[in-house]
Amino acid sequence: MSYTLVFTASYNRRAGKFLKRHPELKQQYLKTLQLLELNPYHPSLRLHALGGRLTGLQSVSINISYRITMAFLIEAAEIIPVNVGTHDDVYR
Repeated sequence: MSYTLVFTASYNRRAGKFLKRHPELKQQYLKTLQLLELNPYHPSLRLHALGGRLTGLQSVSINISYRITMAFLIEAAEIIPVNVGTHDDVYR
C-alpha cells in the first residue's frame, strides 16, 4: 500500500525555510519523503508517536539530528507533514 503526502501551505513555508538553511540536506529530505510515501513503517525512518502537547502526531527521522513531524491518517492513507527541523525545533 502506498500513502499520499498532503502538503499544507504552512508546512511548505517551514520546509522552504528549512531547506534554505540546510541545502546540504535536500537529497536526504527528499529521500525521506519518498520513503514515507512507499512505506512509512520502514525501519530507517524510525516512525514513532509523540506525546504531551504533540499527542496525535508522529515523527520520522531525516537523519540523527533532523525530524519531520506529521499527522498520519492510516484510514485515508494520507500523511500530512506538520513541521521539519532539528529535534528541539519540532518538539518544542
